[in-house]
Amino acid sequence: MCCLVQKCGLKLKETPRKPIDYKYGPRSVAVGDFNNDSWPDMVVADHIVNDIAIYFGQNGTSFSTPIQYPTGNGSTPYIVAVGDFNNDSRLDIAVANFGTNSIGIFLGIGNGSFEKHVELSMGSSRPIFICLFDMNNDTTLDIITANYGTQTISILLGYGNGSFSSLTSYSTGYDSFPSSVATGHFNSDTYLDLAIANHGTDNVQILFGNQNGNFTNGLTISTSIGSRPNSITVGDFNQDDYQDIAVANYGSNKIGIFLNNGNGTFGKQ
Repeated sequence: MCCLVQKCGLKLKETPRKPIDYKYGPRSVAVGDFNNDSWPDMVVADHIVNDIAIYFGQNGTSFSTPIQYPTGNGSTPYIVAVGDFNNDSRLDIAVANFGTNSIGIFLGIGNGSFEKHVELSMGSSRPIFICLFDMNNDTTLDIITANYGTQTISILLGYGNGSFSSLTSYSTGYDSFPSSVATGHFNSDTYLDLAIANHGTDNVQILFGNQNGNFTNGLTISTSIGSRPNSITVGDFNQDDYQDIAVANYGSNKIGIFLNNGNGTFGKQ
């Protein structure tokens, strides 16, 4: 999922590189065990050919020939995310379709195949990023999107049966062109907050959650002129139990780190 980063306990070793030749315009990749064989599989968003492709892991050393699922004519899928949307312990897939202003939901059957996708309309939003998290503490995954076309972020609450509520949107500002969003706890309350990378206005925007399940504008943090922040994540980088922010700045070729002061404010980049 997109959001809260914990200390990684994995130990990785370098192995000979075996790249997969690809000509379908891959935009993003996500990992999950789709056929329950204990080997990680991959799903790739192919924006040129308007589909997602499933690669099944084989013995930890190679992947199968892909199985492709169409996302719709002109859909231009940009990013995929993996989670269980209908609480059947089988992994499902969500894909942000930039071209058709929609979110496609593929419900997993558990044997590596998926039901025909269901499209959730996003108006004229041009979703460019998707994040999964339980936003309202009902043990069901919800969807958060960054919308390049309407300069908003949107939340669709999951019902636990594979369907979702209509979207609730929050403005990120004129010409902001949000490119990524992450969740975290940035102030002293217990409500979930949002951090947004605004590519167009060179800043990180914080929305604070409240007791009603809504969000209010908190603060805007500059990433410097021309930085063009493209991706954002959250983690405790200095082990003070406060969640900090890291942002990838495409324009300045730098990674920006904002350390949390614990009260909803952050130190300089």
